[in-house]
Order: sequence, then C-alpha cells, then structure tokens
Amino acid sequence: MKTAVAVVLALWAASSQAASTEPALSLSKDSGQPYPTKPIRVLAPFPAGSGVDVVARMIGTPLGQNVGQAVVVDNRPGAAGRIACELAARAAPDGYTLLLGNASTLAMLPSLDKRVAFDPVKSFAPIALISSSANVLVVHPSISATNVPSLITLAKAKPRALNYGSAGSGNSTHLAAELFKLTAGVDLVHVAYKGTPPMIVDLLTGQIQLSFTSILSALPHIQQGRLRALGVTSLKRAVSLPDVPTISEAGLKNYEMVVWQGLLAPANTPRAIVARLNEEVLKILQMPDTRERLAAQGLEPVGGTLEQFATYIVSEAAKWSKVIRSAGITPE
Repeated sequence: MKTAVAVVLALWAASSQAASTEPALSLSKDSGQPYPTKPIRVLAPFPAGSGVDVVARMIGTPLGQNVGQAVVVDNRPGAAGRIACELAARAAPDGYTLLLGNASTLAMLPSLDKRVAFDPVKSFAPIALISSSANVLVVHPSISATNVPSLITLAKAKPRALNYGSAGSGNSTHLAAELFKLTAGVDLVHVAYKGTPPMIVDLLTGQIQLSFTSILSALPHIQQGRLRALGVTSLKRAVSLPDVPTISEAGLKNYEMVVWQGLLAPANTPRAIVARLNEEVLKILQMPDTRERLAAQGLEPVGGTLEQFATYIVSEAAKWSKVIRSAGITPE
C-alpha cells in the first residue's frame, strides 16, 4: 500500500491544479487590503546553516518575490526545535508568522519530550510538504553482510553483537534503526554520538558496525569503498545512489523513513491565506533553480495539497509514536 508521501508524489500534477482553484487572495483584517500587506516571518527551529534553515531560505526568497513582501527567516533554535514550534503555535493566525517544520519537530519530538506545549496536528494549518530525503543503511566492510536479508540473518544469529551509531538519541538516524529493529525483529546495540561527524569516524574505523545515516554524509565513503551501502530508507531509490535498492524492495516490505520539511501556519489561519501560500510554494517547487538547489542538498521536491500534507503529518506522528514507545526512547 502506498504511503502518504508516495501519494503526494504521484498526484503532483493534480495537486497543482487543485491548489490553483483556491481563492488567490484574502483581505487583511487590519487594513482591508489583500494579503500580504507586511513582511512574513518564517520561524526555523534550528540554527543558520542547518538543513531546515537552508530550505526555509530557499523557499522564502522566491516566496517574498511572488507575494510582493519580504519573507524573513527567524532562527529560533533550542530544545530540539520545541521553542520555535511553540512560538508558531501561539502566534496570531493571520498568515504573518509561519513555521518551517520537519519530521523531527512534528512527528518525533511530541512523543520524545512530554514538555512539548503544541500538538503537531491541532496546533497548525499545514501549507505544503516541501521536500524529503532518505537515509542510507551502511555497514563497515568487515561485516560479511552484503545485502539487507543477510544483515538480518547475521543479526538474528548473533543478537546484540552488532553496534549501530546514530547522530544522537531521538535523532532520525536513531529512529530509522529502531524502526528497522522493530520491523525485522532483530536486536542491535545503539551507540549515540553528538552529531554525525564523530559517528562517521568510528564507523570508518570499525568501532561501530553500521548506521542509518544521511546520504550526503555517507556518499563519499561509499564511492571510495570505505563503507558498503545495503539500502536506502525511502520507498523510492535515491537519485544519488541509483544502484542501491530501497530497504523495502530488498526484503523488508513497507519499511520507510524519510526526513521531510514542510511549511505550516498557526491553526485557524484563514483557508484563503493558507491556500494562497500553498499555490505559491507549488510554483516555487516546480522552478528548475529550486529543484537544482534542493538536489544539491540531497533533497527531492514534494508539494501536494493542504489535505495531503495534513494527512501525512497524522500518519507520521502515529508511526513514530509507536516506534518510540516500543523502543522505550526517552529524552537525554
């Protein structure tokens, strides 16, 4: 059965047509003038230079040009993204404060941190799913497994003998592995690092045996033969690794973990405003320059309707809540 993100990709053309039938403008409550009449702020939950920040600026600049007002990216890092999300949830629902959310902040964080004061479904009005990227399952060459089934066989034969590294507890690299463990019925030992670089160093030296890391961080080492790629975590093969099967097609049916980013407004933002922003984002995602810049970051454009994005957030939040509970993951 197709996942929500696959449906979004398959219905790209239809979603663009649907978006164009929405009202193009909404009157501002303050001035009676068409929206927008002043700069728009996009809250980014992570620091300047982070993946979320890059996507926010990549979309924000042309969005500002299209609507005739500046779009300012406001970085509010901290608390694993909770600060920015809570600010966005409390903001006035007038279209002038938006959030660049992602899988981590909207699908994973609410189940990891009980202090979260927002609901990923009820607190926001989804605008558009912007991009997604896969991770890749890589092993050190000393490991005998050459594909996903042989890795599962090895792990079942030697429970807890294999160590996997992540970029941090609760990180997508951690949860991708926990989903693999849950789906395959294997027991691997988690080794959490403070970021990807130190984890990659230990993986290259054989201190840990495998990881579900980002393609960008692993690609040079895969090309040099220093790491062996067994599968990508999306349901579609990665453009940068066309010869590497997905984990699902390699035998672990319906396994999927993608890192995604999307634009949202506070709940109760007028639908006409949200629809206008959706329409503009879809236009931007179809621009060759945008697609090239996303590809350079290892990202694929998505798009889709308001309803498709809303459905996707619901499914992702439920999925990762189950994984987090099953693995007993708690915030550090």
